[in-house]
Parts: sequence; C-alpha cells; structure tokens
Amino acid sequence: MLGLWLSDMESLEAISQDDEAKRIFLRMAAMSRDGQMGSFLNEVARDEELDDETKGTLKELAEDDTFLLAVEDYLQRTTVLH
Repeated sequence: MLGLWLSDMESLEAISQDDEAKRIFLRMAAMSRDGQMGSFLNEVARDEELDDETKGTLKELAEDDTFLLAVEDYLQRTTVLH
C-alpha cells in the first residue's frame, strides 16, 4: 500500500513541476467539476494529431474524477511551496 501512495505522490509532484502538464490537469479538473468532460473527450477522439495511445491515456485520466480533484488539491496546496 505504501508503494502505491508513494507512486501517487511522485505523479502529483511530477505534474506540479511541469507547467504545461499543470495547466492541462487544472483545466481537466475544472471541466470535470463543471460537467464538461464529455465535450473534451469528444474533441480528443476527433483530434487526428493525437495517436491512439495518447487518446487512451487522456480518456483514462479524464474519467478519473478522484485523481483530477486530488491533482487540483495538491497543486493548490503546494503552489506556495514551489
């Protein structure tokens, strides 16, 4: 169980260190809260510049409300520290 928790923390920290990833995850969290994730997923599915693996990863992340809210919370709480 500790390994899973540390992996999650490493993922959150990696996101917090990458400005583009941070922006994307915060936007996805906002869309999730606002009930707009369906339109985002439709856009991802239609985007011909994205490969299938990227589309699958984005879909998986977009459907995980708990993770998106955890990322948002982590980023808000650690902004002062970074």
